[in-house]
Amino acid sequence: MAFLRKFKILFAILTLGMFVIPGFGFPAALAASLSQAVVAAAPGAASLQASTPGNLETADDCATKEQCQALLDQYEKLLTQYNSDINKTAGQKKTLQNQISLLKKKALSLAVQIKQSGVVINDLSQQISDTDKSVQNTELKIEQNQSNLSDILRSINQEDQRPLVELILTEPRLSSFFDDVVYLENLNEQSDQILQDVKTLKSSLEDQKSGLESDKSDMESAMQIQTLQKQEQEKNQAQQEQTLKLTESQYQNQLSQKKATETEISKIKNKIFQLAGLGASQETLHFGEAVILAKKVADIVGIRPAFLLAILTQESNVGQNVGQCYLTNNITGSGVKITTGQTQARVMSPARDVTPYLSIVAGVGRDPAATRLSCPMSYGWGGAMGPAQFIPSTWMSYTSRITAITGSPADPWKNNDAFLAAALYVGDYGAKNKDYDDEWKAAMIYFSGTTNKKYRFYGDNVVAIEKGYENDIATIGQ
Repeated sequence: MAFLRKFKILFAILTLGMFVIPGFGFPAALAASLSQAVVAAAPGAASLQASTPGNLETADDCATKEQCQALLDQYEKLLTQYNSDINKTAGQKKTLQNQISLLKKKALSLAVQIKQSGVVINDLSQQISDTDKSVQNTELKIEQNQSNLSDILRSINQEDQRPLVELILTEPRLSSFFDDVVYLENLNEQSDQILQDVKTLKSSLEDQKSGLESDKSDMESAMQIQTLQKQEQEKNQAQQEQTLKLTESQYQNQLSQKKATETEISKIKNKIFQLAGLGASQETLHFGEAVILAKKVADIVGIRPAFLLAILTQESNVGQNVGQCYLTNNITGSGVKITTGQTQARVMSPARDVTPYLSIVAGVGRDPAATRLSCPMSYGWGGAMGPAQFIPSTWMSYTSRITAITGSPADPWKNNDAFLAAALYVGDYGAKNKDYDDEWKAAMIYFSGTTNKKYRFYGDNVVAIEKGYENDIATIGQ
């Protein structure tokens, strides 16, 4: 039983050690330092104060396309910064949450140990009480034995004081006298031994009581340390939770700033679209209008609107640049550059595209010699039409499908028809699967008719633009 009590005390003290040995605890000073560090060295704290949506110009402040583009670059840089800072803050939140969870577990463990210590202390108190009662009973036995011994000694003394003549005359036999003397001597020795045994028992009980009181004192000291450690852990936990609140507040502020930045980026893009318009002869779209139309057409065909917008951006900046050449010679396919008036060869393939082109412009009431077409690149032919930049021969293969959907003649210079034609084309080549790999292949075929990686720059650009538009579309939809 004594061994078990010692083991309980040793176990409690050793267990407590893992909370007080350096490296295992979490001192309040360290928790406070961490709290201050999180606030002072929060992700991007200095840079965010230096550049936020609130102290930058807005879309309403830029008057030219160049000014708006420069402002757009600033906002996109800021958005990149916010994304990075938000990721860092999210990491700090996770770390703090893990630390708080650990502190809670430690505090709970200490609470269990304190409860166990209380049980042990109560048990020791009961044992001390029982031992004290045994000591008191033993003292009573000692007093009783001392009284008996006194009586015996008194009787022996009385016998010793009697005259020898009296003993001889009063005792019937001389041997009886000696028997009484021997009996009293034996009784005296036995009583003296009992008294010594009782005194030894009392001494043993007092030692046991002292040991129990020492055990109880040690356990109470351990319990006090556990209680203080638990209070320290709870204090650290409260500080960490306060730091987490500050971090969460900063995180939400960053999200709010990011959303404001994304909204302003959409407004600036819309402003750039307006400033880049080509005049009344061209049906221009604001960015928000382009998104609405892209969603409508994408729903009809079954592709992603961001991918459709990315294709049209790559081809014509969504109708803002439908070509810089005119066709002037239907026989040779040559023409002129609009900006300089200089002759431009290979504006349109006479064998493949001139005849369908003349049919198309006649059907929509356009002047074939005054309709913008794409100029040729360093190789091949030009002659691509409208926002979707279809060549005439390809456009003719889609006119019936477009008309079946719209109910009117297909016009490559009308945004509705151009969006629809581009969506149908990429949908035919895998974009309906709505994943980046298939969209990349569809974009490559849209540009060159193949997936030859020599032209991968086109597919890569389209997918990159698409990912940016996905965020814009999500922002507009909120």
